Amino acid sequence: MNSKTQWTWAQLMLVVSAVSVAFTINMSAQVQTKTSTAEDEASITTKVENGEIEYVSGNNVVVKMADGSLRHFDNVPESGRITVDGRQLGVHDLKPGMKVQRTITTTTVPKTITTVQSVTGKVWQVKPPNSVILTLEDGNNQEFKIPKNQKFNVDGQMTDAWGLKKGMRISATKVVEVPVTEVSQSKTVTGEMPPSPPAPPADVAILVVDEKTPAPVQQASASELPQTASSLPLFGTFGALLFAAALTLRIARKSR
Repeated sequence: MNSKTQWTWAQLMLVVSAVSVAFTINMSAQVQTKTSTAEDEASITTKVENGEIEYVSGNNVVVKMADGSLRHFDNVPESGRITVDGRQLGVHDLKPGMKVQRTITTTTVPKTITTVQSVTGKVWQVKPPNSVILTLEDGNNQEFKIPKNQKFNVDGQMTDAWGLKKGMRISATKVVEVPVTEVSQSKTVTGEMPPSPPAPPADVAILVVDEKTPAPVQQASASELPQTASSLPLFGTFGALLFAAALTLRIARKSR
């Protein structure tokens, strides 16, 4: 195959592909589809969990819950935050003894997604109750599967698949309702710092040790008397004793 033939073949394949795409788009455009979503009343539930931090190591935290059980939180993300006294703290700011509270709010919204498909065309062939081939407005034929209990509008009259005849112009609508439930959760964590150690009572005496050593106090010896008087009376007493001794000796001499 020469290059000219290859180029012609490539052009042909390109044209066929373009026609196929256009045909698919055109065929799908014959069926009108509308989707709507209806929301019912939402229900909101709140769950509160309380605990105290027992252990912190890196990004791993152990919390003692209110019922006494221990809950392990491994690999707490760096983005995790806890509100303590109006400040946002990370996992590395947590301390044992901190009181924590986690509030989980769950919002449940019931929804109904309704899909309406409608098609209009002329019956070209019918195989009740399974399928029907319609000639659409663009002149193309398309086969449709007939859902169970499907009704068709023929000139304002409703009929089932058994009442369809070739050449009838009909319109059909398929309504599908799918209930879904949308659930969303939000979590907030708050905490309290551990209490400070209690201050000593006001009526308890507090001893203050002075680093300066006081000078020793010299105490008087038991054998020493305090100097409370002068030596003059002592000399007078000594003279009186000498006088008495001399008088005694004189009397003794006279008596001999």
